[in-house]
Amino acid sequence: MPEAQATATELDPFDPSLALLTVEEAAQRLRIGRTTCFRLVLAGEIESVTVGRLRRVPADAIPAYVAKLRHRPAQVA
Repeated sequence: MPEAQATATELDPFDPSLALLTVEEAAQRLRIGRTTCFRLVLAGEIESVTVGRLRRVPADAIPAYVAKLRHRPAQVA
């Protein structure tokens, strides 16, 4: 059975043409939980913007966050 086409409300969170992502879409890209992603956004670890009353994550904030993680010194357990 062929896969159904995505409707306007079912956007692919990995679509490179998206400029702003929901926090849920950002979490999917990072392969982390939604709650964890919200915490990172609220802590300022992941850049976000408000559009009206909505919180959105710029698509380029995801690789910037990963780069920031890669350059952090390793934590000793």
